[in-house]
Amino acid sequence: MTTPEFIFMLTRHDRTVENALDLVETVRSAGVTHIGFKDIGLPFEDLRLLVGKIRDVGANVWMEVVSMGRETELRSVRAACELKIDYLLGGTHVEDVVSLLRGTGIRYYPFPGHVVGHPSILTGTEEEITASAIEIASYSGVHGLDLLAWRFTGNVPELMRQVCTAVSKPVIIAGSIDRAERIREVVLASAAGFTIGTAALDGVFPVSADLLAQITYVQSVLSRIQGRS
Repeated sequence: MTTPEFIFMLTRHDRTVENALDLVETVRSAGVTHIGFKDIGLPFEDLRLLVGKIRDVGANVWMEVVSMGRETELRSVRAACELKIDYLLGGTHVEDVVSLLRGTGIRYYPFPGHVVGHPSILTGTEEEITASAIEIASYSGVHGLDLLAWRFTGNVPELMRQVCTAVSKPVIIAGSIDRAERIREVVLASAAGFTIGTAALDGVFPVSADLLAQITYVQSVLSRIQGRS
């Protein structure tokens, strides 16, 4: 059992928060080395400043695309290229995005399955989502998958296990991870990483609502799970 990467998202309800820039140093001081944001919520120039800040503190830069329309998604991908991020999460127009990212060095993790709405919901059966994951992971320009597992209404632990087993590329679990049990299921599924944003920013975990305390709690949960393995 390997420890998944903890990616902290400066987002609430699938939008980058207005004070994202002010939170970067707190997140990094907790030892987090992967920090991300969404393609909506802040103007492009503010995102440029945010990327610079994340780089200044020595963390990897992640951006998740939540735009479902082809043109808006591709516009966001072009912005990601201009921002020179490290990792691109989400999106559904894989062939178009792979073409745009060629030669950029950006590592691409699109959504498997059928994703609708905002905040995003994952629809379909476990079998359909797993088949989608296998197909998408077959692209040479796809480096991993962004699975909205806890936005799925079926058997989430089983879905995560099926997808992580079916593909050889890393799977990131994103969306609605707001309790220790869900973190545990992510670990047990052998996911490569997971994102948390809203839950910590809203002080959902059973410690002080202070952001540093919330992040430390998540890290302690990971340590406890690994200690029992």
